[in-house]
Amino acid sequence: MPSVSVSDHLRPTDGDVPAGIYRVVGVGAESVTLLRVGDADGTRVHTGEVVTVTREDLDAFETAANPDGSRSVAAALVRGPEHLYWSVRAFAGQLAASPLLSAGTLAVVVAGAFGEGVLPLSEAGLDALVVAGALGLALVGSGRL
Repeated sequence: MPSVSVSDHLRPTDGDVPAGIYRVVGVGAESVTLLRVGDADGTRVHTGEVVTVTREDLDAFETAANPDGSRSVAAALVRGPEHLYWSVRAFAGQLAASPLLSAGTLAVVVAGAFGEGVLPLSEAGLDALVVAGALGLALVGSGRL
């Protein structure tokens, strides 16, 4: 194999490295670092397995397809609810980790939404409170505050 660059995908052709698809994550003068991202069938895996091979050993590899590039729309739709569940769970966990900030930003949203006649603010001011509170909730829930 003449040259490789970061993000190339390779597949071993001999038994020295476990079968699978590897992404190039590091290129040095003497060696190349590979991260296993697919199994022998080309299905995406998350192993965290890292392999370092010498440049001479790259002759035992061939170019492979990105395992993420062959994902069907149906597979993405099937996994959608699972991703939504974990996203909501992570968001709620971040809100629970900062209860005072969460309560404060939620109070700003509620004040903006239901403060008409109670707070001496115009409709634009109440709308600004809702937007500011929602932005605050987003920042707290994403772990940025």
